Amino acid sequence: MNTLHLFKDRREAGRQLAAALPPVQPEETVVVALPRGGVPVAEEICRALHVPLDLVFVRKIGAPGQPEVAVGAVTDGAFPQVTVNERVARAFGMTHADVEARAQALMPEIARRRQLYLQGIKLPDLKGKTLIVVDDGVATGATARAGLRALRESGASRIILALPVAAPDALRELAELADQTVCLNQPHAFMAVGAAYQNFSQTSDDDVVEALRRCNEWSPA
Repeated sequence: MNTLHLFKDRREAGRQLAAALPPVQPEETVVVALPRGGVPVAEEICRALHVPLDLVFVRKIGAPGQPEVAVGAVTDGAFPQVTVNERVARAFGMTHADVEARAQALMPEIARRRQLYLQGIKLPDLKGKTLIVVDDGVATGATARAGLRALRESGASRIILALPVAAPDALRELAELADQTVCLNQPHAFMAVGAAYQNFSQTSDDDVVEALRRCNEWSPA
């Protein structure tokens, strides 16, 4: 689809994604969201499929002086990953070592979010499962690449990347890291993820915690 569709909000996007997904076995499936924006999208998929929710903790590595521009992304956990956006890094004259140094500064915030979001919540085991990896959209793909690479180390049997909107070039690169991709919109004139939504208000930490609790109460797991 070449024309950008405006979703009302992330929840509407999640409902549309849930309807577009291939058949899965609920007892063998976990939805994994990239917080924070991917969580409301993912919650609607969990609600439709009656499956649990997990998170992959990823942070964008901003360029010097332009933090909104991603030179890469970093995940933490048992299998931390630093993914470098080669084209952007070259444009800023940055080496891999430069990007990794900036990544280290983000680790305390990732640790803070992990502690805040997961307190008292029992998360599902990912080994041998089908993972539906969800974000609210992809521009450069840096954070999604880091998340997919980390999740490959989890022992999952199948990874489905599910997105409401993505830049076509970024989606082609991400497809190499997933077993299947489902993307509702791939506009050639891609501007920004937020352009696909009428309401693109920020998702709060409390929103993430409540979504995790709700999804892991609904699911049979």
